[in-house]
Amino acid sequence: MWGFALSITRYSIPEEMEEGSFVANLATDLGLDVRSLEKRKAKLDVIHSKNYLDINKDTGELVIREKIDRESICMTKTTSCFLKMDVILANPVRIFNIELEIMDINDNAPVFRRKTMHLDISEATPPGERFSLTNAVDADVGANSIKTYYLSESKYFNIDIQTGSDGSKYVDLVLSGNLDREEHAVHDLILTAVDGGVPPRSGTASIIINVLDINDNAPMFSQPVYAVNVSENSAAGTVVMTLNATDLDEGTNAQLIYSYTLYTSEKTQEVFSLDPNSGEIKVKGVIDYEESQSFEMHIQAQDRGTNPLSGHCKVTVFVTDLNDNYPEVTIKSLKSALTEDVSVGTLIAVVSVSDRDSGANGEVELTLNWQETLPFILSKSSEGYFEMLVSKPLDREVISKYDIILRVTDKGVPPLSENETITLDILDVNDNAPTFSQSFYTIHVTENNPPGALLTSLSAFDPDLNENQYLVYFIMEKEIVNMSMSMLFSINPENGDLYALKTFDYERERDFLFHIETRDSGVPPLSSNCTVHIIIMDQNDNTPLIVSPWRAQGSVVEEVIPRSTDKGHLVAKVIAIDADSEQNSRVTYQLLQISDSTLFSLDQYNGEIRTTRMFSYRDPRQQRLVIVAKDNGQPALSATVTIKISTVEHAMSFSETTELPLDYDVFTDLNLYLVIGLGAVSFLLLITILVIIVLKCQKPKPKAIKIPPANRNSVISRNSVISQRSSTIADSTLISSDAYWYSLFLAETRKGKVVVRQPIIPKGAGYFVSSIPRSIGPSETTDSRASTLE
Repeated sequence: MWGFALSITRYSIPEEMEEGSFVANLATDLGLDVRSLEKRKAKLDVIHSKNYLDINKDTGELVIREKIDRESICMTKTTSCFLKMDVILANPVRIFNIELEIMDINDNAPVFRRKTMHLDISEATPPGERFSLTNAVDADVGANSIKTYYLSESKYFNIDIQTGSDGSKYVDLVLSGNLDREEHAVHDLILTAVDGGVPPRSGTASIIINVLDINDNAPMFSQPVYAVNVSENSAAGTVVMTLNATDLDEGTNAQLIYSYTLYTSEKTQEVFSLDPNSGEIKVKGVIDYEESQSFEMHIQAQDRGTNPLSGHCKVTVFVTDLNDNYPEVTIKSLKSALTEDVSVGTLIAVVSVSDRDSGANGEVELTLNWQETLPFILSKSSEGYFEMLVSKPLDREVISKYDIILRVTDKGVPPLSENETITLDILDVNDNAPTFSQSFYTIHVTENNPPGALLTSLSAFDPDLNENQYLVYFIMEKEIVNMSMSMLFSINPENGDLYALKTFDYERERDFLFHIETRDSGVPPLSSNCTVHIIIMDQNDNTPLIVSPWRAQGSVVEEVIPRSTDKGHLVAKVIAIDADSEQNSRVTYQLLQISDSTLFSLDQYNGEIRTTRMFSYRDPRQQRLVIVAKDNGQPALSATVTIKISTVEHAMSFSETTELPLDYDVFTDLNLYLVIGLGAVSFLLLITILVIIVLKCQKPKPKAIKIPPANRNSVISRNSVISQRSSTIADSTLISSDAYWYSLFLAETRKGKVVVRQPIIPKGAGYFVSSIPRSIGPSETTDSRASTLE
């Protein structure tokens, strides 16, 4: 059996054949019957390897069961690679040795063990320096193995290929030029390994060459001179600019330090700070355009290399002016006070204006606040100088003090302004006359005032000041009835208090009209006056005086009437006069006592006593009546008269009378007419009485009473005492009415003669009849008062 096994059959196939590919016809090559292969259970036994082949028992062919990879079967890099197998047959047993040579194909590309190779080469390395590179490997053998290397294009590097004793290819990188890191810091090269197969296969690796820096470049600024603008008054910390110097080196050789050089002034270094690491320039101090318009800085940038290199530049900082300075006003000359009578155009002050800013920020305008209301103007005299002048007349009494606000404003954005206040006092001149509060004063004074009584206080006003407003009051002299006004009134020269120097009597003086002047103390003095009208007011200070029927002091008036008197017969008429006026002189009459109230009546207004019935035989022959005459004043004053009425059977002579011839005073036409009229009326009344007496035959005929011519002429020629004072006093003091005097004449005529009863008037009682229009009457005054009647 072993003998049969000694024969070896060899086949050669390329690797990587597809499954089912034909290798050889074993039945033919081994001389076996194809039909016996199944019967003899032919099988294939691969020695020390995986079963890559199989026998097709139907055809006797040796076919590929699985792809064969030569590199996985033959690990060693040899030129020949065999796969040994045995074909075993049974019945009888027979073994055939088969060797299958696996032929290499170029199915593997060269592969570098390191896909990327890093090299650090100093830029100072001289050309020709060699650097070993990692070789590529190829699993194929023979011609399919690595044949050569290629390097990507580079002007600085090339390769040198070496062949080892085993035929392997080795490659070195050779520096062919001077390196400059600043120009080319990193070189990326591609190394390609190519085998000798057809078609050839290749593999690549990346070579990254880092050029190591040396400090061969000085720092450089982008420009040698920088110009930058910065606003004045910029806040501390404001970034002016950032310097950016560059150094083509790297690492510490490129790390820069910024600093001022010795050419930079200390003042500049105080205003600006320089960051040594970043090159940032910031504001550190106060920037004032008015002090410095620009700053110059010399700066260097130095690297940190072993042998440091440096670069330089100059930075010029221009300061931009801001409107940060307020304009200023300076008063060069000033008049702090002016008299109010200064002329228009008078110089008050010289003012200068300035502003430290420049351009529009330094242009200023000077104005007056409330210019339209002030009597002043500004006139520009020269550049930066103004004159303040009086433009309107001044009046201290309108405005005595001016606070003039000068406002200066620049033309900056926003504009700044400054105010300066000038205080100007206006001095007074005596240009205003004093004036009373009213031009006409009416003062009512009640009569019987005490001497020295304050009547009123007159006040005048003078708007001037000091002595120009000090006023003196005095009464302008005027004589009244040979009496000076200063004897009646007095005025306080300092305050204008007006006093009465005497006691006034309404029944004598009714009013006074005079002038009061006030004068200031200026130079020259100015004055004005007012009119004062003093009106004396009546007081109820006079008691009514009963003038009819007349009776002696304290005596009883007796009246005789016939008992045959009819109802309504006028028995008597009580007439009372009152020297007061108006209400105080209105007299009313009342019966205070009466014997028989049914027999007589009294008219309260005219004082007539009349019978209310005819006498009877029961009535007493004598009746007593007490009549009171009372005025209308407050309090009321009164006078009484007692009348005793006797009744007779026939007419009897009238009661005794006391004749009082009237003194001749003044005879006027009016009095003449009145006397003639009264005489005619009396004559008619006398005739009427005579007729009535004749008709009553039971009574004796009374004798006719005739008025002697002499007496009649005396009556006619006698006139009442008339006061020659003003008509106002005469009219207002007219107490006796026409009816009174008419009644008086009727009563006296009945008694047979015209007489005027002399009333009992105390000497100096102050009573006088100022006017008796239609009759004659009593007149008696004191000597002192007679002079006032004119």
